[in-house]
Amino acid sequence: MARIALIGGHGKVALLTAPLLVEAGHTVDAIVRNPDHASDVEATGATAVVADVEQLDEAGTEDLLNGYDTVVWSAGAGGGDPERTYAVDRDAAIRTMDAAAKIGARRYVMVSYFGAGPDHGVPQDSSFHAYADAKTAADAHLESTDLDWTILRPSGLTDDPATGAISVGADQDASQVSRADVAAAIAAVVERPESARHVYEFNQGSTPVAQAFTA
Repeated sequence: MARIALIGGHGKVALLTAPLLVEAGHTVDAIVRNPDHASDVEATGATAVVADVEQLDEAGTEDLLNGYDTVVWSAGAGGGDPERTYAVDRDAAIRTMDAAAKIGARRYVMVSYFGAGPDHGVPQDSSFHAYADAKTAADAHLESTDLDWTILRPSGLTDDPATGAISVGADQDASQVSRADVAAAIAAVVERPESARHVYEFNQGSTPVAQAFTA
């Protein structure tokens, strides 16, 4: 079983992911910025670790991740402030990748978004541009590492109940998927070494999540 650092532990997706990972037998430390969120996290069965990845330098990030074998990035600045979006979604994310490589946390799962990439097509005057740009840079950096990475790119997120089924592939238009099914996807790829070094874009669909992430 893995010892997992779940970064962004109080996010909606992370709060749904933690109990799935715990139930699977993993040790899960959910990293949160606000100590007031610790009780919410610990209600999932995870252990709360209070740390602000935006503020940590390289050495601090290495100290934070030391001892883990798996890192799941489910954090985000939340939009609105381009400077902070770059600081969290690009710069802090990249620091955790470099730290993971340095301290030997070989498995890294990135939650990105459907459409990220150099051709994301979001115009510079869009409020979404900074996020698209930051996630694209972070994904590219992760792909350049020798980590056992998996990049998950869900489409528009909903709070609908889990369906247990998705549709994987970049050959489809972005649609929607429930946060609960994204959580199930994270838990699924953590269990599947064969999903390493693959990018998966997905919507709600008809393929059971447990069968969706093959090489």
